Amino acid sequence: MAVYINTPFTTADAENIKAGDTVYISGTIYTARDAAHKRLCELVSQGKELPFDVKDAIIYYVGPTPPKPGMAIGSAGPTTSYRMDAYAPTLMDMGLRGMIGKGKRNEEVISSIKKNKAVYFAAIGGAGALLSSCIKTAEVIAYEDLGAEAIRKLTVENLPVVAVIDTMGTNLYEVGRKAYLESQK
Repeated sequence: MAVYINTPFTTADAENIKAGDTVYISGTIYTARDAAHKRLCELVSQGKELPFDVKDAIIYYVGPTPPKPGMAIGSAGPTTSYRMDAYAPTLMDMGLRGMIGKGKRNEEVISSIKKNKAVYFAAIGGAGALLSSCIKTAEVIAYEDLGAEAIRKLTVENLPVVAVIDTMGTNLYEVGRKAYLESQK
């Protein structure tokens, strides 16, 4: 099913999405990869304020290339998500509602997704140029020294993703594989 959402991405929005849904995201999302996640979690452990409010936010695991003239951002394909697994539960406990990346998540992250009513989305790897066409503005808001891994605030319009793990913990990577194998019998 196709679902269109606008940020902020609330619990009610998240609960309406099921694993396997094609979701089109519009509004403000943030970028962060492992180096930025580590710094965010260090701030949390020190009781300091984060550079953006993660409550009902969506983080896209991406390190975009530099923009070409007239573009908001360069190629913006997803990064492998497991590199953020050590940090994601901390941010979900603070209200992070959505994550976009590619690949599997560990059991701790899946448990945190269920506990916090969050959603893990996958963007199509190798489609960075197409995905960047959905990004209308990009602004570095923290950790500029990290270059491509700096935290950016993006304005997106109908960014296409697939819900992989929904608020109930249904995992498309598992149920999709099972359904395919059953269809081959």
